[in-house]
Amino acid sequence: MKFLFEILKIESISGDEGQLAEFILRSIKQRKTSWKVIPEIYSGENFHNCILLKFGNPRTAVFAHMDTVGFMARYNNQLIPVGGPEIVADSVLEGRDSLGEITCKLHGEQDEIFHDFPRGIDPGTRLSYAQNIRLDEEFIQAAYLDNRLGIYNAMKLCETITDGWVVFTTYEEHGGGCMPFILKFIQETSPIKQALISDITWVTEGVQFHEGVVISIRDKFIPRKKFLDKIINLAKESGIPFQLEVEEHGGSDGREVQFSPYAIDWCFIGAAEENVHTPNEKVSLADLQSMLAIYPYLVERL
Repeated sequence: MKFLFEILKIESISGDEGQLAEFILRSIKQRKTSWKVIPEIYSGENFHNCILLKFGNPRTAVFAHMDTVGFMARYNNQLIPVGGPEIVADSVLEGRDSLGEITCKLHGEQDEIFHDFPRGIDPGTRLSYAQNIRLDEEFIQAAYLDNRLGIYNAMKLCETITDGWVVFTTYEEHGGGCMPFILKFIQETSPIKQALISDITWVTEGVQFHEGVVISIRDKFIPRKKFLDKIINLAKESGIPFQLEVEEHGGSDGREVQFSPYAIDWCFIGAAEENVHTPNEKVSLADLQSMLAIYPYLVERL
């Protein structure tokens, strides 16, 4: 899990994903010769920090977002959320502005958030949770498992995939925005009819730890039932533990697939976590293992 631990320590708040994108791209170039198929790589300024990998003759694309929630300095020690972080008093935040490194604590409530750094912070400076990775026999706990685990899953998939797109996206936590040009490029380069969203969901009264990867029947948005039935039937045939999710709220890159001008089916599949968008996100290692197992199984058969 060395790669996972490395990416957990890299800041990548929405709109500032460059450092993580560069690390992932270096990792891809170092590892690709050991993969079953060496992909075509699309990245750079024309893709705004997104990374697209084309393996063989794609039928399916897997999307994993690289950005996280966080905070942005405003004026008079004020902070503004980026995405939807939970406001946990006394959380330690880190960042850097023109005067140097910043470590401070978060104070206030949802509508009025402040930092306690002893000087003013340059307006627009992004601050993220201080990282504290905890691992035992059953769980991993850290900030930003959403969506570092989705990235980890996508990178593991690259080792064995023969046909498909694996795509690392930006902006997901703060309204999206990269998917329209990504989907246009994919459909003009090597079109697909289906997409899987490699992301992390929630533990709820119907979704529990250690019960397997979550296949989402719906969040705020509803995928096409015909495609969902196909996914669920394949999951049953695989013998890999999984559970089904039905929620009223939430969203992912799947929203932008559904709202695109292309007839692409999609499904969100990922492990569930507690303490969403806090410094203490918690995921079952057994559920993560199910997530790692189900993606190559599905991509090969869809």
